Amino acid sequence: MKCTACRADVPATAAFCPACGAKIAADATAKPEPAQAAVETSLRSRLTPRGLPDSPEQDLWHGGYSPKAMLGAWVVSALISIACLIAPFLIASGSGWYLASFGIIAVAWIVPALVLLFRRMSISYRVTNQRLFHESGILRRRTDRIELIDVDDVATDQGPFERMMGVGSIRITSSDRTHPVLVLQGIEGVRDVAAKIDNGRRAERLRRGLHIETV
Repeated sequence: MKCTACRADVPATAAFCPACGAKIAADATAKPEPAQAAVETSLRSRLTPRGLPDSPEQDLWHGGYSPKAMLGAWVVSALISIACLIAPFLIASGSGWYLASFGIIAVAWIVPALVLLFRRMSISYRVTNQRLFHESGILRRRTDRIELIDVDDVATDQGPFERMMGVGSIRITSSDRTHPVLVLQGIEGVRDVAAKIDNGRRAERLRRGLHIETV
């Protein structure tokens, strides 16, 4: 390289010219060393525009209302059916009583079946490592999203029959304006699903540099 003052040859590592003693200015256009350039490129590729580590959105769980959650309703329907079959023999006889009994039995089984069909068709959930999706409706479908970072608490609730079948409800409390409290009903493997949601929200808060319990 040349000295800008006297145009004498100067070593590339020299800070001053050996001929005139002038200070050698740093080249503002100098390119970084290959190793340094590789490190900078790697860092840029791992950062999002906000400066957060890149974390592609991945599914953690998806599901809907489980038929196992209707066990209690089926037990009640069975008890009503047995009572209706026995009642005509104990109370009175006649075709009218038998027709009424069969009508009650039909209603006892049809109503829970319709409820199950409606819930299976109208409710769907999906959890990723960043968001929770809640879809509802049959003819008109509505999709709501809750950021996992906004979730404050995850709790489970199970009745006696639900514990037997391993299903239950998940109560999610968040700072989301649309659903500050969202209840996911009839979830199979409820404890495992709740743990996935809770672990997901903890990981997302740590990724964003927030305290775990920060609201």
